[in-house]
Amino acid sequence: MRTTTISRSAGALAALLLAGTATGAHAQFSGDPGSGSGEPSSASAPASEPGRSAKRAEARRSQRQVDVSPYLEVGQVLTADLKNGGDVLTYTNVAVGVDAAIVTNRAELAATVRYEHRFGWGSDSGDSDTISGLARGRIEVARGLNLEGGALATRTRADNQGADSGLFIGDASNVANLYSVYAGPTFTRRIGGLDVGAGYRFGYTKVDVDEPAILSPGSQPQDIFDSSTNHVAWASVGARPGDLPFGWQLSGGYEREDASQLDQRFEGKYARADVTMPIGPTVALLGGVGYEDIEIGQRDPVVDANGVPLRDANGRFITDKSTPRQLSFDTDGLIWDAGVMWQPSRRTSATARVGRRYGDTIYTGSFSYRADHATTIQVGVYDGLSSLGRGLSGGLAALPTQFDPTRNPIGGAINPCVFGQEGGGCLNNQLGNATSAQYRSRGIQATIGSRFAGWSYGVGIGYDQRKLLAPLLSPIASLNGIKDESYYLFLSAGRQLDVDSDLSLSGYVNYFDNGAPGAGDVQSAGLSAAYSRRFWRGLTGTAAASLNAFDQDGFNSQLIGSALVGLRYNF
Repeated sequence: MRTTTISRSAGALAALLLAGTATGAHAQFSGDPGSGSGEPSSASAPASEPGRSAKRAEARRSQRQVDVSPYLEVGQVLTADLKNGGDVLTYTNVAVGVDAAIVTNRAELAATVRYEHRFGWGSDSGDSDTISGLARGRIEVARGLNLEGGALATRTRADNQGADSGLFIGDASNVANLYSVYAGPTFTRRIGGLDVGAGYRFGYTKVDVDEPAILSPGSQPQDIFDSSTNHVAWASVGARPGDLPFGWQLSGGYEREDASQLDQRFEGKYARADVTMPIGPTVALLGGVGYEDIEIGQRDPVVDANGVPLRDANGRFITDKSTPRQLSFDTDGLIWDAGVMWQPSRRTSATARVGRRYGDTIYTGSFSYRADHATTIQVGVYDGLSSLGRGLSGGLAALPTQFDPTRNPIGGAINPCVFGQEGGGCLNNQLGNATSAQYRSRGIQATIGSRFAGWSYGVGIGYDQRKLLAPLLSPIASLNGIKDESYYLFLSAGRQLDVDSDLSLSGYVNYFDNGAPGAGDVQSAGLSAAYSRRFWRGLTGTAAASLNAFDQDGFNSQLIGSALVGLRYNF
């Protein structure tokens, strides 16, 4: 009897590993948390556990909600550098936006979109316009066939060697307006005893820079991203243990990105076979072997008589269309990995893998724990090739479709981490700066979301290393091999104090270890608090305050204090 039980448990474990093929096969290319942490498709399997899809659909029906809330907001902001005795700046904000949370039996959407005009008071405070937002959605158009999409509009640092005040207010130096969107279908279905999956994703990313970054003396500015399109297509087929004592899966995919800056191009393809061997009721061995072919290339920038690359008014390199495209990365050959998965219950799972990819040894892994309906812990270890455009498309696709979007109460910017009942996700490693370079990305990211004693909590923490890639014979060959490292921590908490008022808190700490010669490391941290109270129907008043600190060699360290009072009307 015990043997039968163990056999069934092991079979169920392997079924979990092999199901959900469509959602994970594309993770073979991108190497950040936004693409499955580099894990092969088996890592996403629990979503297709036999009978579980029906249970999730039933849960969605029982939680059906459609909440769309457009609003108009007016606020007064005061900000000052408390350390250097700078001027006190005053702004008036006028904003319109909409927050949406939709959950039905066939569709899920979480979104926040906002347009803000900022009127500056005085000669040192100029007017500015900002569009910001975050959206992630899914709609089921047929059995097993979903259309998915996501979008992001935010502001970030243009150059990681420049200033980082933590507040992207006005048209300041080293501020980039970033827009990214992705969409595409995914298909997962069991057909004739086989688990079949396929998918396609299109992504577009654009960056606008009003003023080039002001760098510390001796720093060499990097190139700034302009725009790119990327395409990812993948397919897989597999079988669960049954006739064979192990599960198997065959998968393949193709990815391409075309960037306007230096006519940069990423092109990759792979095919592989994976085997899952249960060795106990909660443990299985994983193994895979395949082939990959990846090329990254770009043209040279225009140079002056001394061989120094020329830049346009926005600080970008000017592409020399007459030069051939040179390779900055090229690999072609066998890939493999081996690992183990542990799943003692439906609430807990962990994987660890070691393998050979990109001509190097790689390590990837994941951990997921759901303590109860309100508490989730997720950890991902990743290693792969990425860029700003592909990283954002993958990062948006990895976000949950149900979350509580939050903003900085002073600047109105989207916070880098989101949390919800399905888990959380952070875009810190994609949003560190707007470099146009392709890079090798390695790191670890963890998120924790919970509710306790009336409070909602969220924590995102991570480490990311980027190794820049550039052609060895290019005028910008000095960028090749530069390793930048970043550490980040984000915390948020919120509580409804009574039927008409609530309190929200947030904080962050960032440390950037700059690998570029002559560039100083960057440290920044901030705290904010906001109190809101409803006065009448949809009319709410808000009072908020924040402190943001910044320190970097070559710049005056800053301690910026800000305060806001405002009114918001929800229609």
